[in-house]
Amino acid sequence: MSIDPEQDPVAAEQNSAGTDPEQLAAELALAKAQLAEARDAQLRAVAEMDNVRKRAQRDLEAAHRFAVERFASEMIVVRDTLELGIAHAGPSSDAAKLVEGMQATLRMIDKAFEKAGISTVDPVGERFNPEFHEAMATQQSADQPPGTVLAVVQKGFVLNGRLLRPARVVIAKAPEQAN
Repeated sequence: MSIDPEQDPVAAEQNSAGTDPEQLAAELALAKAQLAEARDAQLRAVAEMDNVRKRAQRDLEAAHRFAVERFASEMIVVRDTLELGIAHAGPSSDAAKLVEGMQATLRMIDKAFEKAGISTVDPVGERFNPEFHEAMATQQSADQPPGTVLAVVQKGFVLNGRLLRPARVVIAKAPEQAN
């Protein structure tokens, strides 16, 4: 029993397509190329999504780490004022209680800074580093090599490795030679 190709269109198509092996090979090669292209596009999309996820995670971590930056910058000024007040109060007995209170407040601020990841840059005796220090003046020194920090005019501060304010410093220079 044979099927009449005119009555069964599927059988007719199979018979006409199945007779040309070159055409089948070309169609197979085209299908394989399309499959490879689709796999490549899918891998690229997965990689891109992974990159977006990682970038968002890094941005979120940075936002958490540096969220207190503006607050920290404002608190540095308060700390500086307290430090100056203590230095200028002098050893007077009337001022002793005031100095004691200011010192306690300064210790509390330092503890809060430490908890927030804020550290002090106080580079006396260290080599001048323009990334963390700002030179305010130079001074001749026979005791220290040139380029060494002799004194700190104003301390610097770092928040989790990011510079908030450079330390303002006086740098040693070589003494002038007498003629």
